Amino acid sequence: MKYLLSERALLKVSGSDAETFLQSQLSNDITKLDRSRIQLNAYCQHQGKIIGLLWVIRKDEAFFISFPKDLLETIKSRFLMFVIMSDVVIEDVSSSYNQIGLIDEKQSNGYSINDRLSLKIANRTEKTNSKVDDNIEWTLACIKSFLPEIFMATREKFVPQMLNLDIDEIGVNFSKGCYPGQEVVARLHYLGSAKRRLFSFKSNQEMLIGDSLYCATSKTALARGDRYKGSGIVVSKVKYNSLFYCLATLDVDLINEEITLNNEHGPKLEKINDE
Repeated sequence: MKYLLSERALLKVSGSDAETFLQSQLSNDITKLDRSRIQLNAYCQHQGKIIGLLWVIRKDEAFFISFPKDLLETIKSRFLMFVIMSDVVIEDVSSSYNQIGLIDEKQSNGYSINDRLSLKIANRTEKTNSKVDDNIEWTLACIKSFLPEIFMATREKFVPQMLNLDIDEIGVNFSKGCYPGQEVVARLHYLGSAKRRLFSFKSNQEMLIGDSLYCATSKTALARGDRYKGSGIVVSKVKYNSLFYCLATLDVDLINEEITLNNEHGPKLEKINDE
């Protein structure tokens, strides 16, 4: 199936220094980017918190970077801030191309995200047979594939390990050189396993991106009482049929406990086992 991803922005990064520039800014190894695949990258601030989660594509002699549209000005302005005395051109080309999500389809000129999902970038003049603005099934497929997103509501809320980006180095390369936040991300990696990870849940009641996950029996909740702010955050969500599905971070030692949204009286969340 094909889905028009109209809520995603697209930046084009070109110039003789484009690869070097992106290598210095993003968490993955841009030099190893395959032209047939999308590379997942965390764009971090100096404390290792993720500003944006970027899909990076190598196309022709340039790089194309896809991410949620509400972060466009944030990402673009930050890139421009670090382009100093370099041959790098950064352009917003969101209005020139359609981004088409593909589920279980082999498509020429498409870029693979994982075994099920891929993305095609097509000129706006090119005819597509996509489901216009119907992204429910696409978002559900992303959730089932554990493909997280960062939105304005969750900007600078997570380090890469919380979103499982360190697993198999899918979104972080620990051998590459420096980038903003690299020291913090590397230190957490070499200290051992992360205390908070990404899980999938479902509920029969509405949830919002940025909502807190609450566990009344956690040691922190019992110790802090009314000052307890939660043990995780909703990262992405979708309503499908009569249920709500989401990806959310959660303290790993609480995964078998009862989890509710926002407070102890909130809707219950049920962990989804691999389907």
